[in-house]
Amino acid sequence: MFVADRTTLAQFLIEECRRLPDAAELPPVILDVALACKRIAKAVALGSLGETQGVAGTVNIQGETQKKLDVISNDIFRSSTEWGGHVAAIASEEMDHSCPIPDHYPRGRYLLVYDPLDGSSNIEVNVAVGSIFSVLEAPAAGRPVEDSDFLQPGTRQVAAGYALYGPATELVLTIGNGVHGFTLDPQLGEFILTRPAIKVPEETREFAINASNSRFWEQPVKRYVEECLAGSTGPRDKDFNMRWIASLVAEVHRILMRGGVFLYPRDSKQPLKAGRLRLLYEANPVAFIMEQAGAAATTGKERLLAVEPTSLHQRIPLIFGSRTEVDRIERYHHEDAPQQIDTPLFNSRGLFRANV
Repeated sequence: MFVADRTTLAQFLIEECRRLPDAAELPPVILDVALACKRIAKAVALGSLGETQGVAGTVNIQGETQKKLDVISNDIFRSSTEWGGHVAAIASEEMDHSCPIPDHYPRGRYLLVYDPLDGSSNIEVNVAVGSIFSVLEAPAAGRPVEDSDFLQPGTRQVAAGYALYGPATELVLTIGNGVHGFTLDPQLGEFILTRPAIKVPEETREFAINASNSRFWEQPVKRYVEECLAGSTGPRDKDFNMRWIASLVAEVHRILMRGGVFLYPRDSKQPLKAGRLRLLYEANPVAFIMEQAGAAATTGKERLLAVEPTSLHQRIPLIFGSRTEVDRIERYHHEDAPQQIDTPLFNSRGLFRANV
């Protein structure tokens, strides 16, 4: 059915930025990102028909084998955002270093940080994947942008969002004034506002964690998961459901829509790594979105947005979602002597054995 008064992404941004004078130059950046997401959505939707599946035969700075669509998506982001004169430099999970805008294009006031295709390991099994992005202020003109200019705490983000390539393509965005969701209308080729002012419920009965790593978890995480699994007969007095999609964007979207908590904590599996997820490309934009939606995000020990980055590809623990659960998990990390719960879930014959 035709609806005449639907709000497009462009209309939304213009109206919002009238109320936020400091963001007056932001809409073109977001619209260029939206264009990149439309192009990536089309490539993802073709699947095997587009001959874009499989590995690219290259390894990124993370030491990960790149999928063809990782490389294609990164190129799409670059070509869609570097020409408009609104960005000074970009940094991508798929590139070793930041990349200044070519000299033949004008330089803008923003830095763009992105993961061009999050969850690409799920492409072959047709599970939802996505793109994540963050916008920062660039340094004053007059000198080249360096990697160190991107090392800003998450509190200094001016915008963040993600696109989810699922049964429908959705773009979720914050420019520091709440979180809003847009759905791509394939007939118009426009993102339409469909989820204004998203709020995450404070309470939840769902948690998401990769249980196969349970033997490597720190005690506060074991304690939290054990309490959830104990259900209505345990100290939480209610039953929980456990979820795990292995696609961060899909996990974020589910929690935004119906609440929950996601944990990718620090563990002892790879002791030299502080965490699994990337601070600049994944954790910071997700944390910004969560806080703007009334939820919370932490490393387990501190507010995630307050972390001072030390390197472009820094990894970090990430826990986010419904505020009461995040607060509880953080409290457990700060307690000196977490209590032991008398259940067999982590015993030598338990469901999640501590000694394997």
